[in-house]
Amino acid sequence: MTTGCLYGLGVGPGDPELITVKALRYLRAAPVVAYYVGVGKTGNALASVEAHLSPAQLRLPLLYPVTGKKPPPPFDYEGVMQAFYDDAAAQVAAHLDAGQDVAVLCEGDPFFYGSFMYLYDRLGARFATEVVPGVCSVVASAAVLRTPLVYRDQRLQVLAGTLPEPTLTERLVEVEAAAIMKLGSNFEKVRRVIVKLGLEDRARYVERATMSGERTVPLAEVDPEQVPYFSMILIPGERWQP
Repeated sequence: MTTGCLYGLGVGPGDPELITVKALRYLRAAPVVAYYVGVGKTGNALASVEAHLSPAQLRLPLLYPVTGKKPPPPFDYEGVMQAFYDDAAAQVAAHLDAGQDVAVLCEGDPFFYGSFMYLYDRLGARFATEVVPGVCSVVASAAVLRTPLVYRDQRLQVLAGTLPEPTLTERLVEVEAAAIMKLGSNFEKVRRVIVKLGLEDRARYVERATMSGERTVPLAEVDPEQVPYFSMILIPGERWQP
């Protein structure tokens, strides 16, 4: 029996209109649509494309065991997540082995901090695979903030807010341009570093870019207790005037 094809579809940052024509074509043709989701939730990736699905398509939710802030030790977060991705890959592989194509939804871009990459690492060598890039949150945030991100030969750093404070400080010293993701409970730490380095006048904050509930707020006015996971700080490159 011929095995199915694995499709990693970048469905964009949240706005349903930001899916590509190619991703939409593969999405509509796939007999099985898999997506990551928290228990009891719909999931942003599914919500952004749900209107394009037909009743005949099988929906395969891959249920995260942990969402939000990581539980403290002795909880084995890395071990739990590795087992989860192993199980998710096995679920997807069962359909592929049965000859069914599987489209895996991924917010933003599949290979840019995308959850699809963990399936690809486990299944990409076994099955025919096609990856469709998507609009990622960094460029979506720049568009929402109406700010050019990098000019000419400027260097852009993409950093995770989960990094330790000394590491963030080291990497943002004399920064040309940066995007800082994964804020949430890490926001106050990141803001502290930005202020310490004198970057607060350049920094721009946005949450839920292109999604329902999109909001931009001056950095100094952000309430750290209310910062969602889907938020970002951009430090645009200095404007180049030709």
